[in-house]
Amino acid sequence: MPVEKPNPLRETWRRLKMNRAAVCGLAVIAVLVVSAVAAPWIAPYDPAAIDVRARLQGPSFTHVLGTDNFGRDIFSRIVYAGRISLVIGFVAVGIGAVFGGMAGAVSGYYGRGLDSLVMRTMDVLLSVPQLILAIAIVGALGASLLNLMIAVGISVLPRYARLVRASAMSLRELEFVEAARAAGASDLRIIVQNIIPNCMAPLIVLSTLGVAQAILSAATLSFLGLGIQPPTPEWGSMLSDGRQFMRNAPHLTIFPGLAIMVVVMALNLLGDGLRDALDPKLRR
Repeated sequence: MPVEKPNPLRETWRRLKMNRAAVCGLAVIAVLVVSAVAAPWIAPYDPAAIDVRARLQGPSFTHVLGTDNFGRDIFSRIVYAGRISLVIGFVAVGIGAVFGGMAGAVSGYYGRGLDSLVMRTMDVLLSVPQLILAIAIVGALGASLLNLMIAVGISVLPRYARLVRASAMSLRELEFVEAARAAGASDLRIIVQNIIPNCMAPLIVLSTLGVAQAILSAATLSFLGLGIQPPTPEWGSMLSDGRQFMRNAPHLTIFPGLAIMVVVMALNLLGDGLRDALDPKLRR
């Protein structure tokens, strides 16, 4: 009677479900994704609609989270801002993971001179603090959504390159890679089909945690005026706009700050859970 092979995805999901914190984080992210997709139906008001007569109102039945200094509904703006944050987080991490992962895989597979060249380039990027590097890139390219995603993606690129390089250096000498090389497979095919797929587990974990960091970095840049420009709602810019009203209308900064905190915490909990679920040392 043939023995059924274990399904890696099913086993990972089973282990992830045992981690209550990770499940809570996943639930929060799912709610954020659904609210971002359904923002036109969830938000009770146009996020850019100005009503001077309703400015700086506190939470009420009419405006659940109150209004800002232009009379715009804060709840509607937070819901729409979730769209921006998700796009920035996933696209920026995608840029860092794809280009950094490819650079690390090529560097680790070939080694020697190419490895030295790639890693020294990454060391230069790592020598500059991530936020300062992102500010410099946005300052050079200009403040826009696309440039913000590029800046955050480039600033996190060395992390993925170093992670994949370390895995590639250990994988290139294993039997299945030697067998593929002996069968006449090209270096590109070996890297794409053998090296990178076996680096996916740590890459997924780092990407999950990276989305949280990317959202936080984007909010910081917007807070400094280098990210999303008004009137587009974004959590960081909402925090910046509410600073001058913290004494009389603290809800302008409290609710966007809570949104950032909850999302970043949820992503970190999910990342920690995935790390435990994908770690082969913890499997029975």
